[in-house]
Amino acid sequence: MRNITFLFAFALFANANAYAQPKGNDVTAPLHAMKPDYPIYYGVPDTNQLKRIMQRVYNYLDSVTPPQLINKQTGSVVASAESLDTNTVFKQGDYRLTSYEWGVTYSAMQRLAAITGNGSYSDYVKDRFDFLAKWVPAVKNKFPLEYIQKKRFFNQPVDPHALDDAGAVCAAMIKAQRNGLNTNLRPMIDHYINYVFTKEFRLKDGTIARNRPQKNTLWLDDLYMYIPAVAQMGKLTGDKKYYDDAVKQVVLYSKRMFNKEKGVYMHGWVESMDVHPQFHWARANGWALMAMSELLDVLPENHAGYPVVLQQFRQLASGLAKYQSGSGFWHQLLDKEDSYLETSATAIYAYCMAHACNKGWLDPMIYGPASILAWNAVSSKINDKGQVEGTCVGTGMAFDPLFYYHRPVNVYAAHGYGPAILAGAEIIELLRNFSFYINDSALQLKEKNKR
Repeated sequence: MRNITFLFAFALFANANAYAQPKGNDVTAPLHAMKPDYPIYYGVPDTNQLKRIMQRVYNYLDSVTPPQLINKQTGSVVASAESLDTNTVFKQGDYRLTSYEWGVTYSAMQRLAAITGNGSYSDYVKDRFDFLAKWVPAVKNKFPLEYIQKKRFFNQPVDPHALDDAGAVCAAMIKAQRNGLNTNLRPMIDHYINYVFTKEFRLKDGTIARNRPQKNTLWLDDLYMYIPAVAQMGKLTGDKKYYDDAVKQVVLYSKRMFNKEKGVYMHGWVESMDVHPQFHWARANGWALMAMSELLDVLPENHAGYPVVLQQFRQLASGLAKYQSGSGFWHQLLDKEDSYLETSATAIYAYCMAHACNKGWLDPMIYGPASILAWNAVSSKINDKGQVEGTCVGTGMAFDPLFYYHRPVNVYAAHGYGPAILAGAEIIELLRNFSFYINDSALQLKEKNKR
């Protein structure tokens, strides 16, 4: 009886399997045109659908980042400086309005507004920067510094202690000021840039550095925490010293941390080490790529450092392209395929490669499909609420792989939102500038030149 049951089951399986196979053979059927079982959408994104995804992210962020102060006992809105007291707190939200991750988000919303023409995105920035411009000086005048630091109440803009506190928000504020979005930010910009440019710790040769976790340590992340603010200040003031130092940082970091054989950067470098364990963390390489992109956006082409930065940008983009996975994502550790696939780094690369195609820095025939594939991967991680999934949480530097392999991911990791918005915005612009299509099942640039 068991044998009969087994034979019957096997016959059903074999019959079903036979029906699952395509009819015909290599002579009678175009097998090369069979639809592959891709893990994500493969093809040209629909621009309208892309805009709907961006709107979904915006709706979520607008609802969970209220620019308000309230009285924690009564719940009433604090509207005037005279009403400030020790019961005054931020209205509860999901993210901090003054973090460096939100500096990226403010820049991203401005880019999205410029590309789509949707004023809601620029209003998001204006409302929150007006909020900061109003309340930062009021809080500074009302409370002693010790209270501000202890309660972490506007402590980042009032008393920055690290590049993370100042750089990315400063860059976004300068963009808003330059674009006429806000007109009241210059005091905060000057305060931020004073810390970034004159107070951040440096090595003897002027390299921006930290004294953690070891003395005289370089974090690759700091290229982004430093360069965009300084580059934007160069654009705002016309003072060449800002451009010169931004270029200098690219050169000094690359000399110490860029692995020419792999085409990517190590995450951390310590002056006292003779041998540097190399961990090629994805998001840090993203920050480096985006820092150079931001610099190239404003650096005069006749500046002596322009071709140097452009060449380094191209070398890193080329190196990164080699590590893109078959699902469109990049791995948490770029050269370790058993490390997990990470969203925020993938979004940064999607943005930077698409932006470089739009600006003429990279060949769209090569990097256009790569950036579209990356966006399609990122969009698969934006859920129905508008949250970005699969983003690695904040990450220090380490000298062992276990640390990087097991960093948690979380929808509240703020690092994913600005990059996802930037990526979506820039892909809209890419599809506006260039025509892509499927040819023989492959995504191709239809024309070498822009439409």
